[in-house]
Amino acid sequence: MKRGNDFIVGLVVIGSVVAIVLFSLWLSQASLGSKEKDVVARFTDVGNAKVGNSVVIRGVQAGRIQSIELETTGWVLVKMSLDQDIKLPSNPVVVLSESSMFGEWQATIMERSAAPDDADVQQQLAQSAAVGRGNAIPGARLPDIAQLTAVAGRIAGDMSRVADRFQVAFDDRAAAELRQSIRNFADLSAELERTVRSQSQSLSQLGADVHKTVGTINATAVAVQRTADRVDSSTSKGQIHQIMDNVGQASEDIKVTSHDLRDASHSLMATQQQLSSVLTHADSVLGKIDRGQGSLGMMVNDPTLYQNGDALLSQMRELVAEIRAHPRQYLSVKIF
Repeated sequence: MKRGNDFIVGLVVIGSVVAIVLFSLWLSQASLGSKEKDVVARFTDVGNAKVGNSVVIRGVQAGRIQSIELETTGWVLVKMSLDQDIKLPSNPVVVLSESSMFGEWQATIMERSAAPDDADVQQQLAQSAAVGRGNAIPGARLPDIAQLTAVAGRIAGDMSRVADRFQVAFDDRAAAELRQSIRNFADLSAELERTVRSQSQSLSQLGADVHKTVGTINATAVAVQRTADRVDSSTSKGQIHQIMDNVGQASEDIKVTSHDLRDASHSLMATQQQLSSVLTHADSVLGKIDRGQGSLGMMVNDPTLYQNGDALLSQMRELVAEIRAHPRQYLSVKIF
């Protein structure tokens, strides 16, 4: 009876050991009896990748990470065990990334052209490929959720500071100054419009005068032509003296016309100078008012005058009401 119990106990112990071994192999996801091949990838940093993480090719699990070793040169070598029948891409690279929100990582083997278009990832792949020692595949690591959250937090903080500065820059005072500037610009535009309208009238009058002068010159030229046509016939009839008088008169007319044109030009130049002076003076006056110089500038920019005047009116109203209520306290009338 005792030997039978010992035999049963031995079987239980052996069965427990076998179960523990099988369970350990299952936890480590070891492949028994299957042919595998090893692939090594080189990384600058593997993040939170661990032994046993999945290896994926084209979205299909193709193996597991067997070991992670740190070289003396600073590179990290990741050894992956793949099925024997799996064919790697022609120009393979390995990208480590998170596979879930719970911190699980995976290694994805893909074409170099299919790698993420990220500057950091491309730099890691280029550095790993530049080493060129052994048969290690270039590898890179994508940022994890914690890094992305930290970056998003910094961006949110920067946006908050920018919003605070924007709010400080555009307060009520800045809005009031902007409205005052727009009002000043509108006044200046109206003044310019009036000035341009006045000068356009002057230019229209000048054009009419020039047109009249050109007509006079044309008439004079016609008269000279007629005079030239009659020169031959007039020489025999004693009309040379009359012709010369007509030419002299025409010359005088041309001279008068030239003086009129010169006076009109001087008038236009004086008008232009007056316009420039008006604009300069208006800009100077508006600038002084905006800077608070002078009585008008102080009235526009300093609300104290309005507040004092309003307070004075309030006190005067109270005094009049007090006199109406108690006139004998302020007025004394005696009749002798």
